Amino acid sequence: MSRVLVPAAAVPGFPEATTLLLDPVEGALGLYALGSPQAAGLRLFVLDAALHLADYKPVFTNEQMALVGDPEPGSRGVLVIVNTSDHHATVNLFAPLVFNADTGSCAQLILEGQEWPIRWALPH
Repeated sequence: MSRVLVPAAAVPGFPEATTLLLDPVEGALGLYALGSPQAAGLRLFVLDAALHLADYKPVFTNEQMALVGDPEPGSRGVLVIVNTSDHHATVNLFAPLVFNADTGSCAQLILEGQEWPIRWALPH
């Protein structure tokens, strides 16, 4: 079942999107296809960081959390964008897509001042 997300600010790749659809990929727990009705034919894959990246503990500022409605930690979803362009799956840990599970509000947040890589190789 799709989850509808509402960008609080333009999401790179979907600059015109007023809604995003998060669809689970069948047979791959925690992997989702992210698309938008306003950008038909464009799709990104995102990975649920809580399920697959136990050591990933980004720190968000109060201003960043205000963008998505100040969700409590239990209502905050953190997704990382998957890149497979080099025939090796990597994820962007520097700019996660964060969403409020209660409202659907989301934003791609830049983790300035933190040492998270833009391309972190997923284990095989």
